[in-house]
Amino acid sequence: MRGFGPGRTARCLLLLRVSPRPPRPPGPRLSSGPAAASGALERAMDELLRRAVPPTPVYELREKTPAPAEGQCADFVSFYSGLAEVAERAELLGRLARGFGVDHGQVAEQSASVLQLRQQQREAAVLLQAEDRLRYALVPRYRGLFHHISKLDGGVRFLVRLRADLLEAQALRLVEGPDVREMNGVLKGMLSEWFSSGFLNLERVTWHSSCEVLQKVSESEAVHPVKSWMDMKRRVGPYRRCYFFSHCSTPGEPLIVLHVALTSDITSNIQAIVKECPPSETEEKNKIAAAIFYSISLAQQGLQGVELGTFLVKRVIKELQKDFPHLGTFSSLSPIPGFTKWLLGLLNSQMKELGRNELFTDSECKELSELTGGPANETLKAFLGSHEWVKSEKLVRALQAPLMRLCAWYLYGEKHRGYALNPVANFHLQNGAVMWRINWMADTSLKGLSGSCGLMVNYRYFLDETGPNSTAYLGSKSIKASEQVLNLVAQFQKNSKL
Repeated sequence: MRGFGPGRTARCLLLLRVSPRPPRPPGPRLSSGPAAASGALERAMDELLRRAVPPTPVYELREKTPAPAEGQCADFVSFYSGLAEVAERAELLGRLARGFGVDHGQVAEQSASVLQLRQQQREAAVLLQAEDRLRYALVPRYRGLFHHISKLDGGVRFLVRLRADLLEAQALRLVEGPDVREMNGVLKGMLSEWFSSGFLNLERVTWHSSCEVLQKVSESEAVHPVKSWMDMKRRVGPYRRCYFFSHCSTPGEPLIVLHVALTSDITSNIQAIVKECPPSETEEKNKIAAAIFYSISLAQQGLQGVELGTFLVKRVIKELQKDFPHLGTFSSLSPIPGFTKWLLGLLNSQMKELGRNELFTDSECKELSELTGGPANETLKAFLGSHEWVKSEKLVRALQAPLMRLCAWYLYGEKHRGYALNPVANFHLQNGAVMWRINWMADTSLKGLSGSCGLMVNYRYFLDETGPNSTAYLGSKSIKASEQVLNLVAQFQKNSKL
């Protein structure tokens, strides 16, 4: 704790224990019974939207109509911020999506006009203006509200929170339907423009950063949760780097966070990074030969789907090359979320067909049955679900070969619309990384065992190949993988029959 007094340490420790979400101010709650309150609140919502959502000007006056009074948009922000319940916010967002979208009558009219002009083979200028009218008709009214809110002080931050609420409401099925999905897409598109790389600042986190930043980084860590302030100190200390993007309008506010370990080689075990202390308090550059990206987490859930991670990895690589010109090895050490669930699903489906075994060889089935005391598929499903198998060295050894090849197939062979099914694999492959090495017993934490049977994977970034690899993956859906991964895939194809 060198360089810090007990007051700062205690303050950081206190902040790390505080709940991240501040309480909302008292909202427009109405009494006189649940039914009356609900009806009054709905009427208040309708009145608010009627007043706050600007009408769409006619096409000819689109550039001459003055902007709505700032107070109208501020009223919406204030009213929305005062709604304490998720269901209440979902109701307001649903009414906004359904009642203030596109005027379908206008779209039909303008579409017919474009088709008619094409059939008449009118001159280009007339057709282009008709197409512009159609584009204008396709803009939903609520887009104008979002646009004007973005100009308010703190407006963009509010819209990020609003989209986070919308995603949460959709996940809970409090609000559904094509209108809601369309509004989510419109807002995502607007945020993608506002949070493009030119508006993002790269900031490094150290133990000298403010307690508020350390707290936010700690709370946003979704891959390997921070357990204490000492844990946090280690992750921003010697041989470690932590960076985040902030927006130019909100400097110091983390949007997405990347943790990096500076090591002598490509690490195969996460405990060596997050638990073990660095070799010394002072970094020796000659001991640093590799940069390992071991965690990337979104700090603002309203920015889901907005491309930030790819830009962050690229910017951090450039930053590290400035500090360590000799550094040439860049790799991730990534979790494999979903692998255990996928495997348990396979075991469950095979249990339903007695005697069916398409995952293990006969010798593997025999050994597993002897070790578990029952049919391989049935007992293994129970063991993997309870994490008890890691307590048996013999069972760990017996499972290594089959689980390694099954994992290789899950990463390399299981697809969604032609791309890697696993979201982490898809992210790194889109960036042009190589599926380089699958690591056995790489994460023995409860989360690691639950998500991926303790397996992790390195995606390696060969900087002169990332461009062609990314193009090949996005264009022809071709995955670049190492010899180790391809050999495991070949073993799967030989020994397993799915």
